[in-house]
Amino acid sequence: MSATLNVARYSALLSGVFYGIYHRRSLQKAHDQEKEHHAIHQREQLIAQARDAWRHKQESPKESDGIITNPEDPRFDLEKLVAKWEKDI
Repeated sequence: MSATLNVARYSALLSGVFYGIYHRRSLQKAHDQEKEHHAIHQREQLIAQARDAWRHKQESPKESDGIITNPEDPRFDLEKLVAKWEKDI
């Protein structure tokens, strides 16, 4: 084979390798950005769910017939709590 053909062949090979490296980096960068965006969105959803659960938990004692579930509260009544649990089951 001629030297010109070998130079052309190896030039094409090296340019293909470098293009592959460049293309892989661009794809990886896009994937990393999408992954970060997904993680942020997931975190926001979890925070919203936690806020809703906390809000529901704070509102539920008002709707639970005045039964206090904190045993350290002076108004705590174990008999009422057990009766409520039995009624719920």
